[in-house]
Amino acid sequence: MNNKAIFFLFLSSLFCNPESFKSLSVLEFKEAIALSQNKKAFLENYLEEINQLDSEVNSIIATYDSSMMYKSYVYGRNKEWQGVPIIIKDNIDSRGLPNTAGSLSMLDNFPRRDAHLVSRLKKAGFMVVGKANLSEWANFRGRNSVSGWSSHGGQTRNPYDLDYNPCGSSSGSAAAVALGLVPVSIGTETNGSITCPASINGVVGIKPTVGLVSRHGIIPISSTQDTAGPMARSVFDAAVVLKSISGRDPKDSATSKIPSDFNFSGLINLKNNYLKGKRIGLIMANEGDLEITFTLIKKAEKVFLEAGAEIVPITLKPLPNNFWSSALFILEHEFFIGLNEYLKKSKSSMENMASIVEFNNANKKETMDFYGQEYFLSSIAAGPGKKIEGKNTDDIYQEALAIVDFSKNYLDAVLEDNELDAIVGLTRNTAWKIDYRTGDNFENGWGNGALSAISGYPHITIPLSMVDGFPTGLSFMGTAWDEVNLINLAYSFEQKNNFFPEPTIGKN
Repeated sequence: MNNKAIFFLFLSSLFCNPESFKSLSVLEFKEAIALSQNKKAFLENYLEEINQLDSEVNSIIATYDSSMMYKSYVYGRNKEWQGVPIIIKDNIDSRGLPNTAGSLSMLDNFPRRDAHLVSRLKKAGFMVVGKANLSEWANFRGRNSVSGWSSHGGQTRNPYDLDYNPCGSSSGSAAAVALGLVPVSIGTETNGSITCPASINGVVGIKPTVGLVSRHGIIPISSTQDTAGPMARSVFDAAVVLKSISGRDPKDSATSKIPSDFNFSGLINLKNNYLKGKRIGLIMANEGDLEITFTLIKKAEKVFLEAGAEIVPITLKPLPNNFWSSALFILEHEFFIGLNEYLKKSKSSMENMASIVEFNNANKKETMDFYGQEYFLSSIAAGPGKKIEGKNTDDIYQEALAIVDFSKNYLDAVLEDNELDAIVGLTRNTAWKIDYRTGDNFENGWGNGALSAISGYPHITIPLSMVDGFPTGLSFMGTAWDEVNLINLAYSFEQKNNFFPEPTIGKN
């Protein structure tokens, strides 16, 4: 009996149990569906099983039916990743499903066409299964929100413990991969919305340089910081997706900045020993930090040294006093502009941001039971041509943009002054309990990545270790368009660390 026949028999027996599709890689899933004798039955079974497996975590907000998935599979014939399933965040346009941003106000927003990245996924053969739940409006509606909750999708839970938070706003995208429902997913990030849920759910997350992936067809927050990126259980799988969705798009001017010599093929040509001889700037713990912080940093240092890298200890300087207030104003000003432009071109009955505010006020019980819409109101106030305390909002915005250049110069200076190949640090503290009284709790922990987000520079996180039953990640950060280098560094570390966490469903 040849190897393919043996593998097919193995898969046939595997698919008789309710966890048969769990945690397959892109290559394994491609092989599995290719070897199945009845593709329609395969997809019907797959869809039924992922819905069953997701019943408690609630990572998926909507799916296509199996007939639509079969059409997608047929369309992908002769394409590299034919039939590999992928979930996309529910703020990305995909024909046939509403694009809601998790809001009940957007249930009638059926896109006329796919987002640019969705079109590219299909051209590569990927099969879009459906939409992942998210923190409503990508966690930019109001204060005291709970990550992973939306009025349309309800609460996505942490697959490692259902009482705990999955982090946001790409919570469903991360949880679906962690559960093994799909090998890969798409999240979006403005500031931490890919990297935080990736770290907390124990998966790989890539936030690329702003402009490497088109934002056309994505409900926006910030034209300066928004980007989409992949999540996966391995660096290679995430890199495969990034290569598929990257490239220029005339409908997103940021993509015109992609260097003419950008090595797209290099994104997936990964080297096990890439860390050898590389200089890694490792962000050290501060005096008074939690003991586990020191332990995790020592573990990362040990892996780097064993892989032949050189460690350069670094401590990041304090940020300017106006840094966070300026960062928030940029988001508020750009959110007002971007969302109104998106709504103007959409099929949604919501005409502008003000109409969404009115909808939420009229449906408070369903939409604002435990937190409000302060960021919507402040975004309206921060829009173009307004005045805040007698000062023109356009002038405030131009002044605030200085922190973007500050962030770029800050990271570039650390890299250049220390002759580093990358800056590395702990991504985010482990999960916290869901609490609708107080909202998300980011206290008593660690976090890196804000400078990468605000500068628009790349940031990759991969699983590092377990802490009290929860995974936590390690971040690789660099300068603009440095994805090939950072992905190779992360891949080399991943191979040496050999840590691929997987939750046990039904813990609670």
